[in-house]
Amino acid sequence: MAEAHAAPSTKTVERALNLLGVVCDRGSVSLAEAARDAELSASTALRLLRTMETAGFVRKEDDGYRPGMRIVQLGAQALANESLVSMAQESMRRLVAATGESAYLNVRSSAAGDSQNGIYIAVQEGTHSVRHSSWVGRSIPLEGTAAGAALTGLGSEGGLGSKGYIVVTDGVEADVTAIASPVVVGGRTVAALSVVAPSYRISAVDAERIGALLAAEASSILNPDLQSATSSKDRSDPTDQSERPRDVSRR
Repeated sequence: MAEAHAAPSTKTVERALNLLGVVCDRGSVSLAEAARDAELSASTALRLLRTMETAGFVRKEDDGYRPGMRIVQLGAQALANESLVSMAQESMRRLVAATGESAYLNVRSSAAGDSQNGIYIAVQEGTHSVRHSSWVGRSIPLEGTAAGAALTGLGSEGGLGSKGYIVVTDGVEADVTAIASPVVVGGRTVAALSVVAPSYRISAVDAERIGALLAAEASSILNPDLQSATSSKDRSDPTDQSERPRDVSRR
């Protein structure tokens, strides 16, 4: 008897998940297309889409339904458990220890229709009282950003060049500077390692120093023999570490 009562609810969940899969696979889909692909009536698809929209799993725009921020965040959290993030953690911790600034790991978005964006999948927050706070799960454009330049190998001033890193100010947020370097495996860029900080704290000398550290750490992530490459370099101590941290990230 219990199974008979549970069956309709199970079927609804299955339909909702199939419909969500259609939206994620297509990137942007109309109600009619979503209903057809999920083999549902238009009225059932609309009811399920409205429920998922309320929960943040999809969002409705002029051109149809798209994946919502909640599904993006869940995807980022799932990626955070993968081996790439695990292998990058030590490098990110060393960067924070050396600079006091927040360190991030970014990959290209794999969602259909979202190939021009990257997504932050991991962070080690800085130790300064005024610092850049977590953007894990946030999508950013590849064009005009440091992480995007590292992921694509392109930059506003001739690309990464021989330095192996790029510096971008005001790319995503005003008064914020990001420095990024690519993580390369077998000749293919799989991620971008970056440091993000308030611009007033990053001089040209600081950017050069942090960029060199980033390039070394990015190269070491998937090369254990190089993981101590930056340990012998001179590093300035983060300032005001004894202050109680305040989250002042501008969104």
